[in-house]
Amino acid sequence: MSTFSNNIKSIRLSKNLTQKQLSQMLGITERAYQYYEAGTREPNVDTLINISKVLDVSIDYLLGLTKTPDLNK
Repeated sequence: MSTFSNNIKSIRLSKNLTQKQLSQMLGITERAYQYYEAGTREPNVDTLINISKVLDVSIDYLLGLTKTPDLNK
């Protein structure tokens, strides 16, 4: 699994969300989300931005470029 996959799973679990709940919040299919979390597929830029907003973390954090999840840092 990639850093991105590990991060979205970890954040999802910390927010006590199921894959189904998060996929609905993102407006994508549960299967599409499962692919992202499994590391089989990567989201496009628009979906990545949406994931960042919904999970309230920076894109840099999602991608493993920073250890700080805060959007303001």
